[in-house]
Amino acid sequence: MSEVLIIGGGFAGVWSAVAAVGQRRAAGVPESDMRVTLVSAGDDLVIRPRLYEADPERMRLSLDRVLGPIGVRRVAATITGIDTENREVIGIGRDGTSTVLPYHRLVLATGSHVVRPSLPGAEYLFDIDTLAGAAALDAHLQRLPSRPDSEGRFTVVVVGAGFTGIEIATELGWRLRAVAGDTEQVRVVLVDRNENVGHELGEGPRPQILEALNELGVERRLGVSLQSATPEGARLSDGSEIAAATVIWTAGMVASPLTEQVPAPRDRLGRLAVDDFLRVVGVPGVYAAGDTAAPLVEEGQTVTQSCQYAMPQGHFAGVNAAADLLGTKQMVFAPPAYVTCLDLGPAGAVLTTGWTRKVVATRDDAKNVKQMINAELIYPPTDDAETILAWANEAPTLPFM
Repeated sequence: MSEVLIIGGGFAGVWSAVAAVGQRRAAGVPESDMRVTLVSAGDDLVIRPRLYEADPERMRLSLDRVLGPIGVRRVAATITGIDTENREVIGIGRDGTSTVLPYHRLVLATGSHVVRPSLPGAEYLFDIDTLAGAAALDAHLQRLPSRPDSEGRFTVVVVGAGFTGIEIATELGWRLRAVAGDTEQVRVVLVDRNENVGHELGEGPRPQILEALNELGVERRLGVSLQSATPEGARLSDGSEIAAATVIWTAGMVASPLTEQVPAPRDRLGRLAVDDFLRVVGVPGVYAAGDTAAPLVEEGQTVTQSCQYAMPQGHFAGVNAAADLLGTKQMVFAPPAYVTCLDLGPAGAVLTTGWTRKVVATRDDAKNVKQMINAELIYPPTDDAETILAWANEAPTLPFM
């Protein structure tokens, strides 16, 4: 029996597993001849792009509802090592025992994580990088009314004015007001070392972002960085202090450290170099997808770390890993054209197209798109094998493009 082994239960991993099974079914090959296995430490697909929203515990979907009906074997373990020479991975199961899993084709889809800073008081910082982190923040916000009255009780400092920072900052005003009531002062302060908000988003959507921040009363402290944090506030690099019971860190993402165990070139974010078929350069039998891979797309650009690219990368990696074993035709990675849809909380959203990020929709029109993405498009089908496999035959795309 040949084995397609997928590490990671996020968007790229799940899409890889389903696509690999679809490819095997299309070739008429029985499961007894080619098995698809997915390894994940958790039992759920976490809907990570939605962790800036309230009640984050809702943002997950049982992996077994997607993988079980189509016969994907699921192993609950944390992978600690990859041996590409002997084609096996090493992990630790939930009972603490070591496990070794062989593979014929491997798809590494272990995602990325926020870069936690090494500064005084870093232990007091919240993040929304994981479900546990987002849930801890949500619980903290709910407890604020029970804290002693203080100047910064209902003040939140968000560090990082990138995509994630803007989305959580524009969402926090109403979330704070919901727990604080109408009489308390609510403040959201967005901090970034760059001189502009949304630095990596470019000039295109910046007017809409600034308009939304002004409308929602989100303060900005730009050209400064966080120097230290305490349970009572934040100290910035210019020496100023902000009284705040909540400081959220959103700045900087890097690929899973497992990429370091694959002997291949990596970019500054730790992502593996891959070819047009998402094969890791110079490492036979290994594919990478999602935030662990750095394929090129239109205009010579490298993909962003986002579910927009994780889903199609997963699809193509799963198809190609299976096709490699089956001797069928592989597919050149060809994702949909690049778009961004940035949630701006009660001020709507902004939708852009292309790498110049031309604004094509704002306010309610863009918000409707964002809600469709968050509530529908990034969720795989569940429970019914035929529906799941029919869905697997097409690379994920956005119907409004």
